[in-house]
Amino acid sequence: MKRIYTKTGDKGETGLRNGVRVAKDDFRIEVNGQIDQLNAQLGIVRSQLGDDEAARELIHAIQCELMTIMSHVATPEGNSNPRQLHTERLTQQMEQAIDETQKEGGFVVPGNGSTLSAFIHLARTQTRTVERRLWSLSRQYAIDETILVMMNRLSDYLFVLANEKE
Repeated sequence: MKRIYTKTGDKGETGLRNGVRVAKDDFRIEVNGQIDQLNAQLGIVRSQLGDDEAARELIHAIQCELMTIMSHVATPEGNSNPRQLHTERLTQQMEQAIDETQKEGGFVVPGNGSTLSAFIHLARTQTRTVERRLWSLSRQYAIDETILVMMNRLSDYLFVLANEKE
């Protein structure tokens, strides 16, 4: 296993892809921290989905894509990123899942149903935070538009999934 600590961040800087150093409070680092938090919350959701294989597989694919998105956010301007985005495919898969499971309903109070549903709503609200941060970041740095669309659809998918798991 690689060494966990490097001591290179002890003075308030961290690295982007290709070794570019930035302050730990650089907005790209903040955005990636929010994405990382979402990924952890989706891990809780996935671990609790039981025998819902389709949802578990889709959530896992989304988690892997979030890692790729973080890589793109951490790529300095003018540098290319070799990791291919699969955001359009995942957006289509989420839209299909939404169309197949959507039921009547409006606003909900998280926690009125199951614990799983509450965890999904927590991930949904974190998705909205990530989406807002990505839009803010896109005013300073180029962000692939399909990432923004995927985040919007992810919150919709999680809303429907939470309602289904109440």
